[in-house]
Amino acid sequence: MIRFGPAGIPLSCKGRTLKDGIEDVHNLGLTAIEIPMVRSGTVERYPEEEEIGLCIKDLKDGLIVELIRDDELICDPKVPIEDEDILVMMSSGVADSYGSLIPIGTMARRLDVKVSLHTPYYMDLGNNNALTERCLNNIRHSGIITNALGGHVVVTNLGLYNDINEPEGTDENIIGNLESIMDWWKGAGIKTELGIEITGRQEAFGSLDQVLELCDRIDGVVPVVNFPHYHSRTRGSLITPADFKDVLETVEPYCKGGIHTLFSGVEHYDGNERRLTPIKKGDLKFEPLGEALADLGYDVTVISGSPLLEHDAMYMKVIHERVLTKRVIKAMRAKKKDEAAALGSEEDD
Repeated sequence: MIRFGPAGIPLSCKGRTLKDGIEDVHNLGLTAIEIPMVRSGTVERYPEEEEIGLCIKDLKDGLIVELIRDDELICDPKVPIEDEDILVMMSSGVADSYGSLIPIGTMARRLDVKVSLHTPYYMDLGNNNALTERCLNNIRHSGIITNALGGHVVVTNLGLYNDINEPEGTDENIIGNLESIMDWWKGAGIKTELGIEITGRQEAFGSLDQVLELCDRIDGVVPVVNFPHYHSRTRGSLITPADFKDVLETVEPYCKGGIHTLFSGVEHYDGNERRLTPIKKGDLKFEPLGEALADLGYDVTVISGSPLLEHDAMYMKVIHERVLTKRVIKAMRAKKKDEAAALGSEEDD
């Protein structure tokens, strides 16, 4: 199945909550949504007296994602809160509370809308500086939220190279931090996959080969194909259906739950992305990808990262359906031609 959806709440949606966005995506005939974690900060507070004995999933005041007890992080939503615990609350605005995530996820499945989440776009897992711990927390909290929603993947990039570390040192830090995250991921019972996104600039960790090397090395990590990033990084290599098929066939063995991708137009120069654009602008075209998707028959989610969001998601859906329709008509014509030829042969006999 091919799914299309926007990277965020549709621009045309009157409400601005996640629930509103999922309902609107469904009403537009789309079947996926990716939630961007824009405001990812956290605050810590002690529980109120009336909250003692309750669980994270029972709290109504704020999106509490975990609690700290004796310097241990606890994200199990069913653990009763004690008076000396510290509650960690997110300011993401994804939902009013942890408990509200569960019915939102149930609604998404009922409406057949596949949910994913993207961590904040600036990440630094390679330099082990003050920012790195915050980035690691962002990934953990994204996993907790997406797991509660029943979402299928958390998408993240990993960081930039700089003049302080040698590239090998940055790579080693990224691998070590990612291994640590995935150890926690499994221990916390997070079922959502962690998707590593192909990046669009040479100074960023995230070529296709680097992403696949991580997937080979670390269990639970999957590749995410950001087509405009890949196109930019490879200096405009995605032109024909065969170009897209080559990328999809390369990542498919790593994606047992379906391939997660992002598409938009893009401006790029000398192997680096400048900015994402509407699909009809630039040299990256969707039509060849539509042909490749029809040829391969894989399960693929295509998220619109275009500034036009749902408009371009619907445009891609229409183009893909048009490709499929043309193939059906061509097959029917070929069948009628064969039947007519067979009938003519019988009459000659």
